[in-house]
Amino acid sequence: MAASKPVEPQSGSGLPRWQLALLVGTPIVLGVGAVYLWNRSRGKEKQGKKNGERKTPEGSASPVQGQHGATNPELENMVMSPIIKAQSAKNKGNKYFKAGKYDQAIQCYTDAISLCPKEQKGDLSTFYQNRAAAYEQQLKWTEVIQDCSQAVELNPCYIKALFRRAKALEKLGNKKECLEDVTAVCILEVFQNQQSMLLADKVLKQLGKEKAKEKYKNREPLMPSPQFIKSYFSSFTDDIISQPLQKGEKKDEDKDKEGYLKAKQYMEEENYDKIISECTKEIESGGRYTAEALLLRATFYLLIGNSTAAQPDLDRVINMDDASVKLRANALIKRGSMYMQQQQPQLSTQDFNMAAEIDPRNADVYHHRGQLKILLDQVEEAVGDFDECIKLRPDSALAQAQKCFALYRQAYTGNNPSQVQKAMDGFEDVIRRFPKCAEGYALYAQALTDQQQFGNADEMYDKCIELEPDNATTYVHKGLLQLQWKQDLEMGLELISKAIEIDNKCDFAYETMGTIEVQRGNLDKAIDMFNKAINLAKSEMEMAHLYSLCDAAYAQTEVAKKYGLKPPTL
Repeated sequence: MAASKPVEPQSGSGLPRWQLALLVGTPIVLGVGAVYLWNRSRGKEKQGKKNGERKTPEGSASPVQGQHGATNPELENMVMSPIIKAQSAKNKGNKYFKAGKYDQAIQCYTDAISLCPKEQKGDLSTFYQNRAAAYEQQLKWTEVIQDCSQAVELNPCYIKALFRRAKALEKLGNKKECLEDVTAVCILEVFQNQQSMLLADKVLKQLGKEKAKEKYKNREPLMPSPQFIKSYFSSFTDDIISQPLQKGEKKDEDKDKEGYLKAKQYMEEENYDKIISECTKEIESGGRYTAEALLLRATFYLLIGNSTAAQPDLDRVINMDDASVKLRANALIKRGSMYMQQQQPQLSTQDFNMAAEIDPRNADVYHHRGQLKILLDQVEEAVGDFDECIKLRPDSALAQAQKCFALYRQAYTGNNPSQVQKAMDGFEDVIRRFPKCAEGYALYAQALTDQQQFGNADEMYDKCIELEPDNATTYVHKGLLQLQWKQDLEMGLELISKAIEIDNKCDFAYETMGTIEVQRGNLDKAIDMFNKAINLAKSEMEMAHLYSLCDAAYAQTEVAKKYGLKPPTL
């Protein structure tokens, strides 16, 4: 589990890395659905209505009101007009509906529709919507969709009809159309209703998983940038395969050597594209470094996002009786991290626990298991693992910084000011004792941002850039800080563009740029950015999230075309 990006929990009120990209001064409501960022306050008085279920029929359409409300003496003296007869049939239908007599209610609403003059669009749309509500109670989803469509055609901004149709579409598996309807509802409600937000979130996740599964299976392998690879290997201290060539293995003494030693030489030269093929030569020839070659090949399969090819190599190393304990433990750590990316936490935990059993003095086991525990929101256990890592490797600045971050996140989400301050003091101690650890400054900067100490956070990011000028992620975080702190859009975009210039394979930068373009209303550009990030995603889980963001932006383009609805922009 690489430490190239700050490790953050996936649940609770702490924001994961991808949500941090959306923090530009606007509250974030839900998981993937947080691409809907325009959660502007509309006043407390409407909250009760907006958070209620949309189950019952109604007297008039929303927002278009019915043409005829309460009766008055003049109307009572008039001969009943068609609209009055229609309203009477509707009212009778409402009584049947409330009594649970849905067949009778449907017949009354049908009568109301046939009696209603065509020019009375507001009333007619209500009658269709009410009949759809009755069909919904009978689970007749096709009829629900047909009647809601009639209601929306008469009144394009009819929230109840749009949402009821969205739910019916979801029941029939029409996720794309469902997403468009619920997106329109979210925009009309200014993202204030949890019901519609939850449905949007659910459908986005489903679409994202489906698309990612297909794309990831057929994707072309892509080697990450040298910066990412170096950062990945820097998170290991007991990884034999990432160590420099030993004295007896120097390239000058083995010029013509092929296989594992040649692969190690390519590692030092950062000629990463040739490593897998050289490892394959070692494995196929049954050379003395077969176990090492299997582990190195598996590692690069993981780096290019090919977990299907990586797993057999990792399995083989783990089960090799003649492989060193260090190699087997490292293979377990990497397989455990792979399982976590595949959202199989139980298998992941098993592998880390097995690694701790076979190599209890391996600091990497506790460091990476600590990261896993943070992702699972098991903070106390994470801190225990970081402590064990620090005991074995007192000079492990990375573990010390991540322990501080775990303690800070626990205190912050638990709203414990004294413990928050203690964690902040811990960060100060870490950067004082380990002034060359860029990760310490980066994690401290995140905590300072949470505390709205923006100036100090900016200084910490500057320290990161000074230590690691080629770390694109730091530029992205610094750019986000400018947006949140100074609302300086130009500076924020400039820094994120700089990240892409430094590392044009930085998916985080493209993802962040996409979220900003969504907020600016540049949906086509946002979709382009998300697609670039999708092609660079390193796991199926990351790809699913990115597809969700892309689908949300695309749904908004469709809603804008159909209904002329657009959320507020920056």
